[in-house]
Amino acid sequence: MTVHVSHLPLPGDLCIGVLTLDAPASLNALSLPMIRLLSRQLALWAEDPRVRAVWLEGGEKAFCAGGDIRSFYHLAQEQPVSVLGEFAADFFEQEYRLDHAIHTYPKPILCLGHGIVMGGGIGLLAGARFRILTEQSLLAMPEVSIGLYPDVAGSWFLSRMPGRLGLWLGLTGARFNGSDALVLGMADALIPAARRAELKERLQGLDWRLEGEALDEAIFGLLVRLGEGMPAPEPLLLPHRVQIEALLAGRSLEGILARLFAADLAPWPALAQAQATCHGGSPISRAIAWQQYGHARHLSLAEVFAEELALSVNCVLEGDFLEGVRALLIDKDKSPRWRFARQSEVPADWLADMWRWRGGDNPLAQLA
Repeated sequence: MTVHVSHLPLPGDLCIGVLTLDAPASLNALSLPMIRLLSRQLALWAEDPRVRAVWLEGGEKAFCAGGDIRSFYHLAQEQPVSVLGEFAADFFEQEYRLDHAIHTYPKPILCLGHGIVMGGGIGLLAGARFRILTEQSLLAMPEVSIGLYPDVAGSWFLSRMPGRLGLWLGLTGARFNGSDALVLGMADALIPAARRAELKERLQGLDWRLEGEALDEAIFGLLVRLGEGMPAPEPLLLPHRVQIEALLAGRSLEGILARLFAADLAPWPALAQAQATCHGGSPISRAIAWQQYGHARHLSLAEVFAEELALSVNCVLEGDFLEGVRALLIDKDKSPRWRFARQSEVPADWLADMWRWRGGDNPLAQLA
């Protein structure tokens, strides 16, 4: 089993529903069966009056390192493109429906993002009412390296971060931690990893007869108490904000990239690593991330997911996604042969067509 379903008992025949991602070999990468199970269970618990809240967690090393993207590459080797297209449409539709359901869930969801939280894992975390990290949490949106872009509503939450820090994360796949996440608006609480089990136990002691805002305040108060006196980890991103804002100042992607790639960032290893990742990333991915960041702040969450469905399927069928997966995870040669060698070679009209849903109505248009 890749997702364990259990219950944390509460007084009065009530409970907290517990969902535990359990695919350690893949760092809990989300497969389509996992996504469907999570969606189905959340739907059931939303209607069950005995379930007062949901606890979502991963394992010791990772909460969730993203989606099961290897499955796309293997399917492409074995099946015609029509089958790949159907699988991609189904996978991303179900994943984004799950993410949207978490954002709009009628009951408190407490998501413990301990360990690695990347890509699709951030998609699960971002929508929870209580996003809980530890000193061992490590987060990133690394899609530029695999020919995708910051999906799972990435453009929605990245564009709402202070300054251009969200753009930096999207273009470079840079890592950040719990201390960064609190300031970026991506976490609500930071607790010691050693107190994770204690948190679950103390949740049982809350007054679960409370409703609405009163219940939320009781949960948040508990999280604050558990984190009091905790030595927070040194942030990875925030100390470099001045340099990041200067590097990304400008109104054209090509101008920003020229400045970034020419900069001597050797004195700041974290920035240098991000620079290298961006430079080696897909030009298509960089272009999509740039355009999404620019206009997603004007869209609703539902509109973002509908756009992403078209973009993601088209990245699989026409973009760099399969080549990125091959180079990074299959052959592991880390030498992708991107469709366009330079940023200037990505045609504007071809890029604009990546936003078009092919065939009928976009199935996520109804979310809007």
